[in-house]
Amino acid sequence: MVSSMTESTSPAKPKWKKVVYGGMQPGFDDNHTDESFLEDMVTNANVVKRDLLKVMQDSVSISQYLCIVALIGLVWIYTLRSTLNENSLLLLDVTLLGLGFLILLLTQEMLSLNLFLHYLLNVSFFTSGLYLLAPIYQTLTRSISSDSILAVTVSLLLLHLFFHDYFGSTVRTLGALNSPTLTSCISLNASIVASVFIASRLPSTLLVFAIMHFSLQVFLFAPLVTYCMKKYSFRLHMWFSFGLMIATLALVYTLHLFLFVMFLGLLIIVSVVCPYWLIQMQEYKFEIHGPWDEAKLCFDIID
Repeated sequence: MVSSMTESTSPAKPKWKKVVYGGMQPGFDDNHTDESFLEDMVTNANVVKRDLLKVMQDSVSISQYLCIVALIGLVWIYTLRSTLNENSLLLLDVTLLGLGFLILLLTQEMLSLNLFLHYLLNVSFFTSGLYLLAPIYQTLTRSISSDSILAVTVSLLLLHLFFHDYFGSTVRTLGALNSPTLTSCISLNASIVASVFIASRLPSTLLVFAIMHFSLQVFLFAPLVTYCMKKYSFRLHMWFSFGLMIATLALVYTLHLFLFVMFLGLLIIVSVVCPYWLIQMQEYKFEIHGPWDEAKLCFDIID
C-alpha cells in the first residue's frame, strides 16, 4: 500500500524538447534526440527539375559567343598574316556597325530616332578617339617579344570567356534596371587589353585603327545585339546561332583541320555533353530544410 502510494506520487519524467540554447535538460543526455527531432525536416524543397531540351537551348548562347570569339581570332590571324588589308578591315567595320544598328532598330521598341542619333554621335566620338590613339597602340609593346604577346593574348581571351556574362550584356540595354556585374566588366577589360596587344604587332597605323575598331565594336556591341535579338524572338536567336556555328566551323576548317576538329568537339561538349551531365547530376542533389535553418524575412525593411 505504501509502496504504491510512493510510486504514484513520484515526479513524472519530463518530456524532451528541442532547445537551441539553455544547456542540458534534466534526465537526458546532451546529445539526446527522440523521434520528433526530424519531423519538420523537408528534403529537396527548392530543387528545380530541369528538362534536357531546355538546358540544351540555354547552352546555345554559350556556343554562340564561343563562335563570335573564334571569328575575332580568325580575323586577327588573317590580319597578322597580311591576308586582310586596311581596306578590307574598314569595309568589315562599317558593315558590322550598320548591321548592328539595323538589328537594334528592328528589335528594340524603345529605340527612338533621337536615341539613335545619340548612339551615332557616341560612335563618332569613339571612332575619332580610337584613330588618335592608334599610333600609341602601335608602339605600346615594341620592347616585348611576339611569343610573350601571343601567350598573354590567349590567356586574356580565356579570362574573358571565363568571366563573360553569357545571358546578358555588358553594355546596359534600354530599360534595364541592373548595371553590369563586376565579372562582366573584368571580362570586357581583358578583351580590350588582348585587342591592344594584337594591334601592337601590326605594321601600319591605319591597320591598327581598323583592327582595334573591329575588335572593340564586336566585344562591346555583339553581346548587346545578340541579347536584343534573343529577347525579341527566341526562334530568330536559334536560327542565327546555328548559322553562326556553321559559318565559324567552315572558316576554321579553311585555317586548319586540327583546329576544326577541336572547335567542333568544344561545341558538342558545350551544347550536348554538359547539359546531359547537368541533368544526370540532378539525381544526386539532396537538400534538407528544417527549423534549424537561418530565419529569412518575408517583408522589406523600411526605415
